[in-house]
Amino acid sequence: MAMAAAEIEALIVSALPDAEVTITDLAGDGDHYAAHVVSTAFAGKPRVLQHKLVYAALGERMGGLLHALQLTTAAPN
Repeated sequence: MAMAAAEIEALIVSALPDAEVTITDLAGDGDHYAAHVVSTAFAGKPRVLQHKLVYAALGERMGGLLHALQLTTAAPN
């Protein structure tokens, strides 16, 4: 079962309310996405911790319903 891009975005925004999220379906199959997430929660944090915040928002869906996620994160300028 695949996940919809809107569901991924909603989960991320639920955990990071100020996040600007752009989701791209890489393969057209609902299993392989790219996500670009910008949030003030990332300010001063190394990239690994930024990614952990996003993965925490997705919970157990990562690796299950959501097979692959190419992730880029940034704090706002």
